[in-house]
Amino acid sequence: MKFSLTLLLSGLILFSSACTWAPLSGLGEKVRVLEPYEINSCTKKGKTTVSVRDKILGIERNEKTMKKELERLARNTAPDLNGDTIVAASPIKDGQQTFFVYKCVDPQN
Repeated sequence: MKFSLTLLLSGLILFSSACTWAPLSGLGEKVRVLEPYEINSCTKKGKTTVSVRDKILGIERNEKTMKKELERLARNTAPDLNGDTIVAASPIKDGQQTFFVYKCVDPQN
């Protein structure tokens, strides 16, 4: 009985965590993730705040997984601000993170 309950809970956690996964959009695939020191010649276009679940059934999620998901969501929103690059502007807190959006690539080149 204990094994069945553990298996059921494991399945629910995996299923629930899959619900927050978002694929990269076509435009999002072209958006780069850079560090602050790499954006010297870029133009700031704005900022975006994205969020994912930080806990599933009361269990905290892996920070690396959340980081990937948050970057993916921010990359998907950057083209809406005419940006092609994102830079983390805050740490992850409660499953939420803010990113600055920049335009770094000159379309004329």
